[in-house]
Amino acid sequence: MSTVTSADGTTIHFDVRGVGQPLIVVDGATAHPAVNPLNAELAELLQSEFRTYTYDRRGRGQSTDTAPYAVQREIEDIAALIEHAGAPAIVLGYSSGSLLALDTATADLPVSAVVMFEPPVVVDDSRPPLPTDYVEQLEAHIAAGNPDLAAELFMTAAVGLPPEMVAGIRQSPMWQPVVDVAHTISYDGRIMGTTMSGNPLPTDRWSTVTAPVLVMYGQDTWPTLISGAQAVATHLPTATLLPVPGENHSTTPDALATALRTFTKTL
Repeated sequence: MSTVTSADGTTIHFDVRGVGQPLIVVDGATAHPAVNPLNAELAELLQSEFRTYTYDRRGRGQSTDTAPYAVQREIEDIAALIEHAGAPAIVLGYSSGSLLALDTATADLPVSAVVMFEPPVVVDDSRPPLPTDYVEQLEAHIAAGNPDLAAELFMTAAVGLPPEMVAGIRQSPMWQPVVDVAHTISYDGRIMGTTMSGNPLPTDRWSTVTAPVLVMYGQDTWPTLISGAQAVATHLPTATLLPVPGENHSTTPDALATALRTFTKTL
């Protein structure tokens, strides 16, 4: 892996593979390359067409962190990667990472396009909204030395898993990697803001986006994520909506690679 230094001095670790147009891949909550092989597999599939940057978001994996947290600092992390790439980049984000990817398109950065996979958006009553004090609850658990409770809150309140399922996950190998980065879950909560409130999307947050945007969702995903993706695509005048057959919130590299190839031919 290599590193770049963000504007606030944070060290961001990344891996780059392939040739062609830069593609910056932004993970969602709790994910990072060491526990998520999807990004490396996608980079392998696209290595003859894209120069794919996969990185540890601040506070995860081998990247450092700098307090206090601000969403703008994560945008600056991506800006450092784009500067390293030396050319306009496509920014691809999963889940809450897709909202961060879209936020980069509102900054004065050379972003040629944004690709969003299943943004965490709830604009109706298809599921309970996030608690209004969700971020505050997460940060209180971390401050009290209880990252496991922060992880549990994320899985129940944000992901929407029933408590009995979370109890099973606690006994599985996937639990500890989530607890290890639980201090960063509130970061994604701040990125989401009010997008999971059950109310319409804010009219001003992405009003300056002019780059083409591809909004994807799996046809086998939760219904609320389908309506959320549709709402984002309707909200953005430059957006294209793409339902992906057979996919859900945990998509496959093949599906993403195919969609990226098709989409970039239209740019």
